[in-house]
Amino acid sequence: MDDEYYMNLAIVEAKKAAESDEVPVGAVVIDKSNHVIGYGHNCPIASHDPSSHAEMNAIRMASKAVNNYRLVDTTLYVTLEPCIMCMGAIIHARIKRVVFSAKDPKWGAAVSLYQLADDRRLNHHPEIMSGIFEEQTKHLIRDFFINKRSILWETQ
Repeated sequence: MDDEYYMNLAIVEAKKAAESDEVPVGAVVIDKSNHVIGYGHNCPIASHDPSSHAEMNAIRMASKAVNNYRLVDTTLYVTLEPCIMCMGAIIHARIKRVVFSAKDPKWGAAVSLYQLADDRRLNHHPEIMSGIFEEQTKHLIRDFFINKRSILWETQ
């Protein structure tokens, strides 16, 4: 399995979000044969849906692809550490492995703010891996917000 290859696909999705003026986060789900079965990017603003995070969109697509809400033996690649909502969906879907790029100290629920995958009260514990292309995705998000702030200052 080539984690860098699939994280690059997630970065492509993140850039689609940025092009739509959404926070640049992208995600990809692969099955045990390493086929992409779901992908998505953030679009809560355009969809008027607070649950329309990259991970949720990729999980929805993958579930439809396998005709099951259980995504056993799959890996989710995402450019930013999943939040509480997304980690909940990951656990419910029984995703085997989560690979994320950059930590999210404000919202992260995999390792930063919460460690839901390690909570032994839950019945599923996905493997967590982080750091692939971390600097690249940090810059993508940072540049997005710098640009948003500069546009805001220009309009005032």
